[in-house]
Amino acid sequence: MWAILVWIVIGGLAGWIASKIMGTDAQQGIILNIVVGVVGGLLGGWLLQALFDVEGGGIFLTFVTCLVGACILLFLVKLVTGRGRTRV
Repeated sequence: MWAILVWIVIGGLAGWIASKIMGTDAQQGIILNIVVGVVGGLLGGWLLQALFDVEGGGIFLTFVTCLVGACILLFLVKLVTGRGRTRV
């Protein structure tokens, strides 16, 4: 039970900070920030395992993994939807 609550809190913080970094904060609410953070954590954890064969690492590495994964996820969403481009 506590693990799920910690995932939500870390995911929410990571999603919010990632949305600030990627410039999508005005388009997202708290629920979407949490979703982006948790999905970003899964994406980041998968990439960390696949590239560096690393698992675990404590709360700080978990947060950084979620943050990097959320930034990658937001970048890919902006790339696919074209919302990151300025129109002339």
